[in-house]
Amino acid sequence: MAQAIVMPDLGSGMEEGTLLNWTKQIGDAIIKGDVIAEIETDKTTVEVPSPVSGTISQLIGDVGATLKVGATIGYVGEAGEAAKPAAEKSDAPPVPKAEAAPAAAASNGTGKQAAAQESAPPAEDDGSLPDGLRASPVARKIAQTKGIDLKQVKGSGPGGRITKADVESYTPSAPAAVASVSAGIAAPNYGTIPSGADVEVIDTPKIRTRIANRMVESKQQVPHFYVTADVDVEAMLNLRKQLNEGLPDERKITVNDMILKATALALKQYPNMNSHYYGDKIVRQKRINVAIAVALPNGGLMNVVSKDTDKVALGTLAQTNKEMIARARDGKVKPDDIQGATFTVSNLGAYDVDHFLAIINPPEAGILAVASAMKVPVVKPDGTLGIGNRMKLTVSVDHRVSDGAEGAQFLQTLKKILETPMQILI
Repeated sequence: MAQAIVMPDLGSGMEEGTLLNWTKQIGDAIIKGDVIAEIETDKTTVEVPSPVSGTISQLIGDVGATLKVGATIGYVGEAGEAAKPAAEKSDAPPVPKAEAAPAAAASNGTGKQAAAQESAPPAEDDGSLPDGLRASPVARKIAQTKGIDLKQVKGSGPGGRITKADVESYTPSAPAAVASVSAGIAAPNYGTIPSGADVEVIDTPKIRTRIANRMVESKQQVPHFYVTADVDVEAMLNLRKQLNEGLPDERKITVNDMILKATALALKQYPNMNSHYYGDKIVRQKRINVAIAVALPNGGLMNVVSKDTDKVALGTLAQTNKEMIARARDGKVKPDDIQGATFTVSNLGAYDVDHFLAIINPPEAGILAVASAMKVPVVKPDGTLGIGNRMKLTVSVDHRVSDGAEGAQFLQTLKKILETPMQILI
């Protein structure tokens, strides 16, 4: 019996994505885990794997269509089962067949997908095209990265289709005024936008708009409180050096890996901190899945999720984290990379940061801000002055879920684990 392929959770509260490409076609034999589609979000490209082995009997949606999280996008049947015609439709109207040309190019093994995207004949602009515009997927991707409004770009392709070259050569002109609303949050009106040779005006990229909306929502609705501790990380840094001796680069353990592990062990003792807030209900998460905030090469950030951080061995955790972070920076994450976070760690240690406060990612109850390890003057137990390695950690906590005393106790426990780091190896 055919089994449905469901549009996966895309993380960060995103409810829909754009179908970039079918990597398999109806009638193809696949095994569980094979990537069958690539979905574009505001932050990255998500690869959709098949949940089962078998034969693809139906694919629902054309390239360029908007697909909603949880929607059925195809079916996989048993080997030899007759293929179904693509009769069902996605939750959003599909784009015209001319826009679907890249899918065929992607599946024919010729490597000519980009050429097909640029040369596909135009269809009538009936409003079913994404944003009502004729533009190749490559052009759309570049426009999103550069923060270019495609409505301002003049297309040079057939029927006015916007091509890659059109976007790359586009120079924005300054808009006259600012009165806009994005995703339900009104933009502040600071008067007329400046123009002229002394400024460059660009449209806000989608990724920055989504981050802005999420952070405004969090700061407006979540009552944050903050607790900071100064941690002696000398023993942790020495242990890391010993663990990494002789290991290849791809297996080396980072400071962040050790902090993630210690954080998870502290969360085991304070389940409120590993909870999610839903108004009249607080959900205590039984698994500890610590999200890692990753800075993206073209700006913005996204969270990848270290699953069962308290249970996974440090070496395995380090290798898995490296792979997820690399996929995030390459714009090719897997659904499992970004799903299931119960708490978040944001580490700016690589940027010579003394101290900072992080914003909670709802419905999580907290986030840990990690600053840089720095050599500073310290008073030794015998009263003499010396030099030590210190790092400031600040936990932001949702006051609807926890209180100052518990936040302080959690941070105190985390500090103790990091200062006696052999605990993270047990």
